[in-house]
Amino acid sequence: MLAFGRGDVRAFEMLYDRHERGLFRFIVRCVGRQAGNGVAEELFQDTWFAVTREAARYRPQARFATWLYTIARSRVVDYVRRSRSRGGTPASIDDEAHADLAQALAADARGEPLARVEDRARATAFMAAVDALPDEQRAAFLLQVEAGLSVEEIGAATGVGAETAKSRLRYARAKLRQALAHWR
Repeated sequence: MLAFGRGDVRAFEMLYDRHERGLFRFIVRCVGRQAGNGVAEELFQDTWFAVTREAARYRPQARFATWLYTIARSRVVDYVRRSRSRGGTPASIDDEAHADLAQALAADARGEPLARVEDRARATAFMAAVDALPDEQRAAFLLQVEAGLSVEEIGAATGVGAETAKSRLRYARAKLRQALAHWR
């Protein structure tokens, strides 16, 4: 990021390539992929625009990923607030997005057709359980899973202390285990 801030465009390309997929999955899993209006795509682009706008002022106080996901989460929170203030409710991940994510999670299944169907059903159930988590717990869980952030970094990205972030992760994992208990 420091190299990009000094004008090295290839450095931005490396950052984008490294974080593109995880960041997009994080945003999609937070707000869903709404049919027709591309909210997740807009938030994704807005996050990268913010990165380019702030490049010259960036100071590495934490890992780049922490800073990037903090920006993305801020965009998601703003979207959720706007949606609620208009009387709407933000979309959860729709069936098509669940199917896409389930397919990606089950893509490594190399067994018999029955095993692949079961893997896909398990992945779909997992995505539904993640989607059902309270916002704060889902954000903490996804920041750890998608961004690979530590508990301290999750706290920094979400504006809470490490103990609160740790607690949110613990509750999220417990709810996911409970929701998926029948798959064991």
